[in-house]
Amino acid sequence: MSLKVMSKASLSKWVDHLCDGHRVVAPRRKQDEYVFEEIHLAAEVGLGYPTTILPPKKVLSPQREELFTFKGNGSSLEASLEDRPTVILGLHTCDMHAIALLNNVFNQNFVDQHYLKRRENTALVSIECLQPCTEHAFCKDMGTLILPEEFDLHLTDLGDNYAVDVGSKKGEALLKGFNGIREASAEDCRRVNQVLSEKWPRFTHRLESDVIELPSLLSIGYKSVLWDELGERCLSCGACTLVCPTCFCFNVIDEVEFSLDAGGRFRTWDSCQLDQFAVVAGGHNFRASRADRLRHRFLHKFRYLTESYEMVGCVGCGRCAQSCLVHITPIDTLNSLKHKVLSAKRS
Repeated sequence: MSLKVMSKASLSKWVDHLCDGHRVVAPRRKQDEYVFEEIHLAAEVGLGYPTTILPPKKVLSPQREELFTFKGNGSSLEASLEDRPTVILGLHTCDMHAIALLNNVFNQNFVDQHYLKRRENTALVSIECLQPCTEHAFCKDMGTLILPEEFDLHLTDLGDNYAVDVGSKKGEALLKGFNGIREASAEDCRRVNQVLSEKWPRFTHRLESDVIELPSLLSIGYKSVLWDELGERCLSCGACTLVCPTCFCFNVIDEVEFSLDAGGRFRTWDSCQLDQFAVVAGGHNFRASRADRLRHRFLHKFRYLTESYEMVGCVGCGRCAQSCLVHITPIDTLNSLKHKVLSAKRS
C-alpha cells in the first residue's frame, strides 16, 4: 500500500504506544534463548533475535486452549472465543509463511472458529531477515526468505531507521495517531533496494533438490532403507513437531468438575511422532515403528501439505534440527534420500 520510514528511537515509542491498546507479543530474551511472549515495554523486545524456541503459532493456536464450557445437566454449552486485540511483533518471513499456511488449514473443510477469531483480531508486524538466523536455516531453498503476499506491516533495518512497508488496512491502523513516522523518499527507496540486494549472497542453497522436486523424491523414496536407518536413531520424543511452526496435530480432553455440575473441553498440542498417536480401536497402531512415524513427518511436510494446499509445508526455519537430540535434520535427510534414490536407479 505504501512505504514509510521510522527512526529506531521512534520505534521504541511506537511499541509503547501499541502496548496501550493491544496485547503485544514479541521476541524476548530468556537466558540464552528467545521466546515469543507478551511484552509491556519496548525495552523488552529483541528484534535482532536469531530464532525462537517455539514459533509464534502458539499465539494463534495455544498449547492448551479451552474450546467450550458446558453444564453437567446439558442445559448450557458455550464456545470459548478469544477476541483480544493482539499484535505479534518481529516475525521472520519464514514464520509469516507458516501462518499463511495455517490460515488455509484452519479455514478449509472443518473451519476452526477458535483459530479464525484469534487471527481476525491479530495484526502481524514482520521484519526482513538480512542474514541467516541459525546454521540450520534453509529458508532460501523453501522460498520463504521473501515476504508472503498478505501482511500488515513489514520492517526493514536501514541502519538508523526502519523502512515500514504498509500492507493492509489493519497495518495502517497500527500507525494511526503516531507522529514519529514519515513518507519514504526516493533515497529511502533506493536504500531499501540496496539492503535487499545485499542480503541474498549471505544465504546459500542447502538442499540438493529443488523444492518442487521434493514431493516426487519422497514418493520414489517411500521404501528407502534411509527411514529404517533414521528410525534406529530417532527417540520419538516429539521435539521436532512441538517446535514446528506448521504442525497442527492436537488432542482433545474433557475436564469435569468434581461435583459433575460443569466442565470444559480443551485442545492441546500433540505429535505424530509419539508412539501412541496412531493407536486406534482394538489397540492397532498403524504407524507403530519409529521409521514409519519419521517418514510420515517428512511426507506430511514436503508432499501432503503441498498437494492439499499448494503451499510449502516446511518453511525452512531450522527449529526441528536445532531441537533434535540425535541430530536428524531436514537438510541431511532430504539430501541423503536423493543420493539413495539415485544410487538405486544406477544399480
